[in-house]
Amino acid sequence: MARVKGGMNARKKHKKILKLAKGFFGQKSLVFRAANTAVIKSLSSAYSGRKQRKRDFRKLWITRINAGTRLSGLSYSKFIHGLKVAEIEINRKVLSEMAIHNPEDFAKLVSIAKENL
Repeated sequence: MARVKGGMNARKKHKKILKLAKGFFGQKSLVFRAANTAVIKSLSSAYSGRKQRKRDFRKLWITRINAGTRLSGLSYSKFIHGLKVAEIEINRKVLSEMAIHNPEDFAKLVSIAKENL
């Protein structure tokens, strides 16, 4: 049986990795061995970064809501508890947008939460 060399497949794999490493600094974009480790690390960071982004946004929303409720003399946790008792289901993203762009409507929600505590 004739010998089969794997040159074409190796070239395909190398080109794929080097294409992903385009724009990296120095050898990381030119040499396969350096590029391969850099791409593996960057892809794992991208994966965990997508999860981290969700946590960061939730933190931001909570901070904004807390700042808005403190103006009305209420803490974030009491405000959320008051909304749950009042059976008002608005997510934190919308609440934070209200705290920034519609402070008067947000103040109404805070007063409703205060009443239900």
